[in-house]
Amino acid sequence: MIIGVLKEQLPEKRVSLVPDIVKQLGKQGVTVWVEPDAGAAAFHSDDTYIQAGAALMPRTDILQQSDLVCSIQIPEDWHLLRAGTILAGVYQPLHHHDLMQQWAAKSLTTYSLDNIPRTTRAQSMDILSSQANIAGYKAVLLAAVSYGRYFPMFMTAAGTIAPAKVLILGAGVAGLQAIATARRLGAVVEVFDTRPVVREEVMSLGAKFISVEGAADASQAGGYAVEQSADYKQQQEVLIAASITKADIVITTAQIPGKRAPLLVTAQMINSMRPGSVIVDLAAGTGGNTALTQNQQTVFHNGITIIGDSNLAASMPADASKLYAKNVFNFLQLLIKDGQLVNNLQDDIIKGACITHEGAVISERLQAVLK
Repeated sequence: MIIGVLKEQLPEKRVSLVPDIVKQLGKQGVTVWVEPDAGAAAFHSDDTYIQAGAALMPRTDILQQSDLVCSIQIPEDWHLLRAGTILAGVYQPLHHHDLMQQWAAKSLTTYSLDNIPRTTRAQSMDILSSQANIAGYKAVLLAAVSYGRYFPMFMTAAGTIAPAKVLILGAGVAGLQAIATARRLGAVVEVFDTRPVVREEVMSLGAKFISVEGAADASQAGGYAVEQSADYKQQQEVLIAASITKADIVITTAQIPGKRAPLLVTAQMINSMRPGSVIVDLAAGTGGNTALTQNQQTVFHNGITIIGDSNLAASMPADASKLYAKNVFNFLQLLIKDGQLVNNLQDDIIKGACITHEGAVISERLQAVLK
């Protein structure tokens, strides 16, 4: 069996498999082909892959001859893949349903790892969590660099500097890491989330929790956020508006699978912030949580800096690749039996991640979107 690793197109700097994982796959009888310079942006040279047992192969050969192709982002030249090839990466199928239908028509088997069920058994394969952890950490550091003032309180002979006030919208994995990082830097932190169950985690990190009563129950959503009612959104807007006026830094992380990111910060709210404030929007790739967010761009509006970046994990490619590759390896352990691929759709994790197979879209979540 051959697993191919493609070089990602910039600005993506991560790589699907790192040399340590290549070595472990080799022990299981798996041949790994790596495109030249695939790991260069993540600080893994071609020599380290060769030493780990991989073979350097041209991109076209990898696409046309591999049994399984690893590509974090959607490869632009996917049409070169032969029928029956397996793809594994982060393809956001609920947002790219037309492409998924094309892949099904080409008889590609697609594993989109962002669709893995968020269950206890699947924690070691949860790429959303491992990468969101990095994004939350980096979002605060990026905000601190962009902010023209101190984060912590300083008491000096020249006067006292008040600590920065940080508002974090969403207390998922990224939000919790953002809380911890902002608190370590000495900021005062407030957090909003639709789920009351995260209150204890937020407060244990030293932040203040704010919420609206009457949120829709997300307990059956497999660990993902759900759409809220119009009445709830109206109350939510009032609370966020009151907090954002006092905030120096806003980190937004709210997303709903298959839908546009909820609009939490209006232009009017942004105008109420003091000049020099910074917003980092991690939901930029699905429309953004603010009215002025542009993905992969920094917008300057009335003295406010609005940074839209849905892929901050790629800005820390070495550690992001290490964690991602381990997630992929753990997932592959469900597929590899005696050096061969076995697509056991009776396994809930494999079934959840498998989007297309044998000429059809088989993901129940995507089928619901297509109806």
